[in-house]
Amino acid sequence: MILSRRPDIERFLAQPDSQVRAALIYGRDAGVVRDRANALAARVVERPDDPFDVALLTDGDLDSDAARLEGELAAQSLMGGRRLVRLRFATEKASLDKLAAEALAAHAEGRLNPDAFFLIEAGNLGRTSDLRKAAEKAPQAAAIPCYEDEPGDVARLVRETLTRDNVALSAEALALFVARLPKERGVARQEIERLALFLGPGSGLTATPKDLEDFLGVEPEASLSDAASDAFGGRLAEAQAGLRRAAQEGEAGPAAVRAMGFHLGRLRRTLTLAKSGAGLQEAAKASGVFWKHEREFLRQARSWTLDDLDLLQTEVLNADRLCKQSGAPDQLIAERLALTIAGRARRKGL
Repeated sequence: MILSRRPDIERFLAQPDSQVRAALIYGRDAGVVRDRANALAARVVERPDDPFDVALLTDGDLDSDAARLEGELAAQSLMGGRRLVRLRFATEKASLDKLAAEALAAHAEGRLNPDAFFLIEAGNLGRTSDLRKAAEKAPQAAAIPCYEDEPGDVARLVRETLTRDNVALSAEALALFVARLPKERGVARQEIERLALFLGPGSGLTATPKDLEDFLGVEPEASLSDAASDAFGGRLAEAQAGLRRAAQEGEAGPAAVRAMGFHLGRLRRTLTLAKSGAGLQEAAKASGVFWKHEREFLRQARSWTLDDLDLLQTEVLNADRLCKQSGAPDQLIAERLALTIAGRARRKGL
């Protein structure tokens, strides 16, 4: 059976169906897969790290000994409790995919040790995967796809992790921190834990954006970010200076074009949220605008319109395409794009 809706997945992870003997948790984000697998393992057996109750295999083990997987699934727990067989499956070999699928089907039907639980962690399995099809088809198995975290999921992860260390973030600081986190959950979790240490575990502090300034440091590609903001603010000389400074720091023309496209995207998101009823300042925070840049960003957001940005998007896409052509003068292309943006900003009174 397939569990794709978040409430169904969370319900299953909290209280697995007693009739289910196997679960396949798969997806592109290995951190989400691992978190859900760990949560389920903790519900299936009392001691998920106990080698007497748990067998941990990889696809390499299957490759070297094809019979080992079914052997582990048929074995009884040495300590008399429920047995967990955990397979971390990262191969693209069709033969191993088929082998794991056959073992899952046999175990789900109760042909091995029916009291054991088979837990598989896998990558982004396609629709043609025999393993995925077997898990989706068997009533006694659960197939759980994992997708990239939404901002709300990341915010919840941040709150829950920091709460365990008795620290927290204000709403503005939380929005800022979430906007700067990487998408992969495993890396994001490391950053959250690092933040908890920075704030002081057990301190009871609720941090503000100003408290995060030293932790976040300078934004990546700061010169390009400043140049993009200057261009959209109508300050051509400053934008050109920022682009040239970035070039000296090793940031080429394509990165400059991306920075201007990213700034355009933030303006578009802010204006879209405002059009839906959000306050402009609230919309800017939701778009991840750093508090130090908020005043200038809001000045720009009050002048640009969604129609303006749609027209400008074509210019950005054309510049990006030209930069990728062999031998293209990408630095000049980026500066010409900045000139176009700044010129339109000046005509809007910026």
